[in-house]
Amino acid sequence: MSDTITMTSPALAAQPALWTLLKEDLACVFQRDPAARSSIEVLTTYPGVHAILAHRISNRLWQAGWRYPARFLSFVGRLVTNVDIHPGATIGRRFFIDHGACVVIGETAEVGDDVTLYHGVTLGGTSWNRGKRHPTLESGVVVGAGAKILGPITIGERVRVGANSVVVRDVPADRTVVGVPGRIVNTRAAAGRLEDGINLDHNVLPDPVAKSISCLVERIDQLERELATLRHDAPPTDHSGQCAVCSAGDLCCENTEIH
Repeated sequence: MSDTITMTSPALAAQPALWTLLKEDLACVFQRDPAARSSIEVLTTYPGVHAILAHRISNRLWQAGWRYPARFLSFVGRLVTNVDIHPGATIGRRFFIDHGACVVIGETAEVGDDVTLYHGVTLGGTSWNRGKRHPTLESGVVVGAGAKILGPITIGERVRVGANSVVVRDVPADRTVVGVPGRIVNTRAAAGRLEDGINLDHNVLPDPVAKSISCLVERIDQLERELATLRHDAPPTDHSGQCAVCSAGDLCCENTEIH
């Protein structure tokens, strides 16, 4: 090993005890997953819990200079859980991966406290250069299934990232991001939080594409009315409030409340 091997470091001394972190990781499962019934069930059947357990240990080895054992333990954890967390990644307290599978967290990623990831999430890099190349997630962030957060960007506190979004730019705190590429959208639900500071209401995420189509349809109707006035023709039929104005049909109408 080319790195200096030591079993103690200031970084390790400053961290909470490993047992304390693991107890918090276990307790937060019951707060965020109503399907959890007992500690034995969670400890033996939840791959997300197994993944964070393996990472907590491999990260301590990594910081102590035991780089190969850390990587090997991370590899074994990946084989067992299908969650790939580099041992160099920094992960805060009460971290939860729901339905742990196909999650990838890169070496220089930084994750704050009380962060929740769903399956298929990637905290990836956009460069082959050394140095900071993975994202930073501040406390209280919730990332939906299949979302990709790429590059050395910062996702602010309590941000919600919609499922399958691709985020490549910084996001301020208390925002909701959806789409490809990710767009910041404002919703009434963005400010609403549960008592524990985590909002899982993914069903009220807005659709910026549908919103844009709706605005275009309104603009076309306005232009048709103006053109009819200039030509002294009969005004066009008023389609306001009808889904027939575009091919989205009922999908557009049923989401008008969140636009």
